Amino acid sequence: LSLYSSPARETKYVEDPQTQLEEGVSRLRHVMEPYTAWSLCSDFFSEGCEFLQNPPAGFYPRLGVIGFAGIVGLFLARGSKIKKLVYPAGLMGIGASMYYPQQAVAIAKVAGTQVYDWSLQGYIAVESLWKDN
Repeated sequence: LSLYSSPARETKYVEDPQTQLEEGVSRLRHVMEPYTAWSLCSDFFSEGCEFLQNPPAGFYPRLGVIGFAGIVGLFLARGSKIKKLVYPAGLMGIGASMYYPQQAVAIAKVAGTQVYDWSLQGYIAVESLWKDN
């Protein structure tokens, strides 16, 4: 293009219409805005900072062992994407349950009832499909 001549036709910026994904993300951001307000987050972060500045005795060594178990799980989980999810989480869960057995029992009870409910729902769905055919 010549620097001294103007374009023959006028150019105009036209914004692309929003896609469904962009609209969905926009709606989600507007819905979540009250929950992510700075006042709520600042309370959460200040409590976390206080906890990390004054941790209970033996917190950091326990955290190191649990984190190391997750890294070992990543090394053992070569090959499958499912293994990469299950091994680190499982080894970290085992490590955490050794240090925090009461919390592990409470989580196991809740998880057990959830797994039972999901399996019962799956059984009912399969049974209804079997009877329909």
